[in-house]
Amino acid sequence: MILFRSLLYFVGSIISLILITLIGFLLIFSSYPTRQKFLSQWAIFCIWWLKVTVNIKTKVIGEENIIKSSSIIVSNHQSTWETLAFQTIFPAHTWVLKRELLWLPVFGWSLALLKPIIINRGDKLNAIKKVIKQGADRLNNGISIVIYPEGTRQPYNKLGAYQNGGSAISKKTGHSIVPVYHNAGKLWPKGSFIKKPGEITVVIGKAIPQSDLKPSEVTEKIRQWTLEQENKLNQFKPNKY
Repeated sequence: MILFRSLLYFVGSIISLILITLIGFLLIFSSYPTRQKFLSQWAIFCIWWLKVTVNIKTKVIGEENIIKSSSIIVSNHQSTWETLAFQTIFPAHTWVLKRELLWLPVFGWSLALLKPIIINRGDKLNAIKKVIKQGADRLNNGISIVIYPEGTRQPYNKLGAYQNGGSAISKKTGHSIVPVYHNAGKLWPKGSFIKKPGEITVVIGKAIPQSDLKPSEVTEKIRQWTLEQENKLNQFKPNKY
């Protein structure tokens, strides 16, 4: 039954992605807000369709901490889920992404329309320079940035090392950081076709304003907060479905 539900979700998400992307290309010369609002409908549909087919629900803690103006959203990375779900939770934003994602048919094309910051993870020095420069441009134009400082998806309950990209952008631009933790990997694990029913919790922390701290110190502060949220959620037994 879980396999069938996961398959049903997959088919619906692919068909809708193709339709949205094809129509989205007609908006290629339109303003960014217009493109973003239209293309984000796919993410909204996917999260709804995930609930209908697999019965994955979302619980948000700390919604009052969301900043309406542009900010730097720094989150752990466990799944594909957060890239979709964050579009239903946070104001208009883009992402720091590895360049390989743009090579994916249809999905990569739609990403390219949303002004992502594309980096080559094999060239770390130039990558961080690009993140800071283009990140400042996006923020100054009212577009928030989602950064996954681990650089790649991690297994559920395993937090990788955090890179300083988000903190460096904050130091450079003066924009605040909004720390986020989620446990999506327990229901939609990295690389898994099978998705399990249940509830994914997203915890949004209080904004961290620019300070005199070094970027590495701010990054460590965010990572420690993330570990605390992970430990708190692990104290609760998962819901039964």
